[in-house]
Amino acid sequence: MARQNETGPVRLPERAADAHKGTFGRVLVTGGSVGMSGAACLSATAALRGGAGLVSVAVPKSIQPIVASYEPSYMTIGLPCCGNGLLSDVTVEDVRHLVADKDAIAVGPGLGQSKQVADLVLSLFRESACPIILDADALNVVAGYEMLGRVDSSSPCILTPHPGEFTRLTGLSTAEVQGHREDSARDFAEKHGVVVVLKGARTVVTDGARVFVNSTGNSGMATGGSGDVLTGIIAAQIGQGLPLFDAASLAVYVHGRAGDLAAAEMSERGLIASDLLRFLGAAWRELDNDLTD
Repeated sequence: MARQNETGPVRLPERAADAHKGTFGRVLVTGGSVGMSGAACLSATAALRGGAGLVSVAVPKSIQPIVASYEPSYMTIGLPCCGNGLLSDVTVEDVRHLVADKDAIAVGPGLGQSKQVADLVLSLFRESACPIILDADALNVVAGYEMLGRVDSSSPCILTPHPGEFTRLTGLSTAEVQGHREDSARDFAEKHGVVVVLKGARTVVTDGARVFVNSTGNSGMATGGSGDVLTGIIAAQIGQGLPLFDAASLAVYVHGRAGDLAAAEMSERGLIASDLLRFLGAAWRELDNDLTD
């Protein structure tokens, strides 16, 4: 088993001086629901702050105006919804339109756990040729509807569970997961042919052969929305051309470093997820300087 250096990722995506917005990747974030619009907003904005050139965020039409008003730099796509504002059936044609020309797809933040969500996740895998990041509610529907075998043989995939979500995916107890974080994540990744990002203190990233254990971050990041930010950063690195394991390792590291910089100013107690967006620029600058010295 190879272990990547814990002090930081090996490389950053290249940014040529003559590049254009298409050069840096077309990212799709699919998420949000009534009462959970912030999750999609945080994830999509993080993809932009992660360096993606073009970001689209697909949300139920009922919350599209809210999401569109949060950040003018991403595009929004309205998904069909029921009278109660929740996601309804999304057609194959809708999904084909969503995934066309995308370089990375993130699905799950705030999306809900209905049968319609499960169908959407499956359809994204069937219709997309690009890597997919499963987070939050997408992980819950994969576990709840026993869909893992139908997605792990499809598009290249990153799963980003916290320990509770990982227990639902694996059937292990929380104590077993937390007591053997590296081994349980590595075994799962190897069995299913995916990259696992097992979140928490010293987040573990593994593709079943290599393991990266993160050294950045602090307790202030244990707050709602922090994982949504991470998902967007991962998607941006894939969109810029990094392999999945490298993309996830880099994203985890810089996400934690943004948290450390934010905590130095805001305190760990006072830190909220949107602070991470504010400090990502400083974290990237620091990392750029470290790798060019």
